[in-house]
Amino acid sequence: MLYWLTAFSDGGDFFNLFRYITFRAGGAFFTALIFGFMFGRPLINLLKRKQRNGQPIRDDGPESHILTKQGTPTMGGVLILGALILSTLLWARLDNGFVWIVLFVTVGFGAIGFVDDYAKVTSNSHAGLSARIRLIIGFAIAAVAGYFATTVHPDALVNQLALPIYKDTLVNLGFMFIPFAMFVIVGAANSVNLTDGLDGLAIMPVMIAAATLGVIAYAVGRVDFTEYLGLHYVPGTGELLIFMAGLIGGGLGFLWYNAPPAAVFMGDTGSLALGGALGAIAVLTKHELVMGIVGGLFVVETLSVIIQVLYFKKTGKRVFLMAPIHHHFEKKGWAEPQIVIRFWIISLILAMIGLATLKVR
Repeated sequence: MLYWLTAFSDGGDFFNLFRYITFRAGGAFFTALIFGFMFGRPLINLLKRKQRNGQPIRDDGPESHILTKQGTPTMGGVLILGALILSTLLWARLDNGFVWIVLFVTVGFGAIGFVDDYAKVTSNSHAGLSARIRLIIGFAIAAVAGYFATTVHPDALVNQLALPIYKDTLVNLGFMFIPFAMFVIVGAANSVNLTDGLDGLAIMPVMIAAATLGVIAYAVGRVDFTEYLGLHYVPGTGELLIFMAGLIGGGLGFLWYNAPPAAVFMGDTGSLALGGALGAIAVLTKHELVMGIVGGLFVVETLSVIIQVLYFKKTGKRVFLMAPIHHHFEKKGWAEPQIVIRFWIISLILAMIGLATLKVR
């Protein structure tokens, strides 16, 4: 919105700053961060009043969770989404189709998570929305996003899958592109959701992935960068850096209250929305496979659940002491902060690997 100040200015240096994506990304970051600090505590107090018992804690989970996490309110993702949406609407160009697609996915998955969280806290159980309904609605949202992605991509990239490292290679998915986009977006949303099981565990890897994808979005949206790096040019994606900057600012504001011991959990409201946003940006920037590297921690968390379930159904035995895998390490005696920080380190390493694919010849 503030971009349009340049249309009414006399060309002065100050107003021309609003033309620069990097300047507006900084504005989005600080707007979201200040929003998080201003409204974090009032929101937590409100959630405590409304949620007498807080988020229901699994009886089959680590014993320490029942003692330390009982009564902690959930739905803190509202704080992140509020900061993110406000900062994006304020600082991004609102005539950019990429921005609206990502906002649509974020709000859509956030709504699914909100209803699910509300059902859990009001019934004081883990029931919530059924997995089938969550998936049906999630796939519907992702299908709409996948379709509109084909309308904003340049003709040469429509329905194409770009391969990392092999810069000149494109795989034509044809009519399978939209189902593929659905898989990426819904998979990312649910992977982040599975990772959100310890204080601060999910939000930092999300911010690391957001920063990485933000750099990628900015790079592929500039013709000079794409020529130098040998990437496919996707005009307009640079505005997504502003969205990602708002996500990071809002995420830091939330982490202030979510750091161990957490005063609030993001809940499905935050994890589904943020995961869906990451998946959508991977699709829009033509870096779906790189997202699998950058978000490798989320992939491992998801695979640990799939492996555990399939192996138990076949043999009646477990591969891990408990799934997702972060609970396995809890059962082995690792302290919660130790797991969280080590997983952060792994996320950062994977992000560096993902960025390295931009300049591999």
